[in-house]
Amino acid sequence: MAESDVGGRLSGFKDLVGVDRVFGRPEVIGEKTIIPVARVSYGFGGGFGRKKAGGGVPAEESDEGGGGGGGASIKPVAILEVTPGETKLIPIVDVTRVAICAMLLIAWNVFWVTKTVRCLGRK
Repeated sequence: MAESDVGGRLSGFKDLVGVDRVFGRPEVIGEKTIIPVARVSYGFGGGFGRKKAGGGVPAEESDEGGGGGGGASIKPVAILEVTPGETKLIPIVDVTRVAICAMLLIAWNVFWVTKTVRCLGRK
């Protein structure tokens, strides 16, 4: 891949995860203006490796390779409500995350209650 090709791809990626993705397009409803707010995160990684010749492997048969990748995540987190009298930030609750946390808390409590009952039963 040519260096200019990589630069072209990265400049397009910048537009994908820019500030326009964090604060969405404002919608005016009567005297209220609603602005969606999101969490944007992204990351990149890459690597390269080479299998050295030796150990019975001729130099022309040594292996090498490399690769890389990246990704982005955009999640809605709140709604900004602007009126002539006030501005409110209304959070969006992730019900799945709350349910998973509740299940983990219950499992943790069951574990410790069971362990305590077993210890008391041995005495």
